[in-house]
Amino acid sequence: MRNWRKISLLLAALCISLAATAQLDKGIEYYFNKDYANAVKCFAQAAEQGDVDAQCILGLCYFSGLGVAQNYNESVKWISKAAEQNSIESKYYLGYFYDNGIGVAKNSREAVKWYYRAAEQGNAKAQYQLGASYANGDGVEQNDKEAVMWYSKAAEQGLADAQNNLGGCYYTGQGVAQDYGEAVYWFRKSAEQGFALAQYNLGACYAKGQGLAKNTCEAAKWYRKAAEQGYAPAQNILATLYANGDGVEEDYSKAVEWYRKAAEQGNVNAEFHLGGCYFKGRGVAQNSHEAARWFHKAAEQGDEDAQYLLGVFYEYGEGVEKDLYRAMYWYKKAADQGIVEAAEALKKF
Repeated sequence: MRNWRKISLLLAALCISLAATAQLDKGIEYYFNKDYANAVKCFAQAAEQGDVDAQCILGLCYFSGLGVAQNYNESVKWISKAAEQNSIESKYYLGYFYDNGIGVAKNSREAVKWYYRAAEQGNAKAQYQLGASYANGDGVEQNDKEAVMWYSKAAEQGLADAQNNLGGCYYTGQGVAQDYGEAVYWFRKSAEQGFALAQYNLGACYAKGQGLAKNTCEAAKWYRKAAEQGYAPAQNILATLYANGDGVEEDYSKAVEWYRKAAEQGNVNAEFHLGGCYFKGRGVAQNSHEAARWFHKAAEQGDEDAQYLLGVFYEYGEGVEKDLYRAMYWYKKAADQGIVEAAEALKKF
């Protein structure tokens, strides 16, 4: 049920009719019964009569296409109306729209203006976004200390994204004195909420012994949590741990499994190592053709070792049709990146 005290305050402040309030409540009932089309009809009626909550909800329905055809212009229209009536959530969303050019022309300064208004009123998501704006100098002059201040406000409200970013500031010493212990504290807060990047960062701290005692088993545990959420860098590192038996029992088949997951997302390190597994027949049947395929993917992303090995493959016809011109091409690419063996190989042509 709605907070009736809040409703009465809205009625007094905004002169909202009882009919509008009834329509909003009816819409909420439809929403929870998953009758979104009728919910939107009720929200629209309440919004037209000035209900600020209905205006915000209606704007979000148009944004998501829930119960109505997606329409960003209509979304901005209703979110703007609510923001002008001091809806804190709507101020945040209006900032988000300007930040991303949704239904309006992208305007970082306008985004910061609305983020600031919501952040000042305690909206954690706006505080986080304002922190990111200061960190990146996006719509405002770059200022690491301001970024830390706003990240801190959002982090203290439990926002996982902000906790992770605040941990990153302590880790690198941006805007605050470097403190690995504080970094770990905030990474853990975020990681325990299931935020994949924080889980990865916490795993890295355990792996390096930064801010806590080095513990490869704990590192593997947190890398796994991030990997299971589909975070490619964590999948790649977890695969390497399995390949080396570091913090987990050595298992090349599991290494191949995680390398593949990361490689299929375009992680260049995983592409290279998966190619190596196929070439050496580790954790998978030896297959030079598949090795060449994955080396090629890594080489195209600029991996110098993959470029060199692809040159070797083309020179000797390993997994690909022999092609000296292609061999020279990839040797040159690798040599330009400082691979001495590739430079030596070019001297043969």
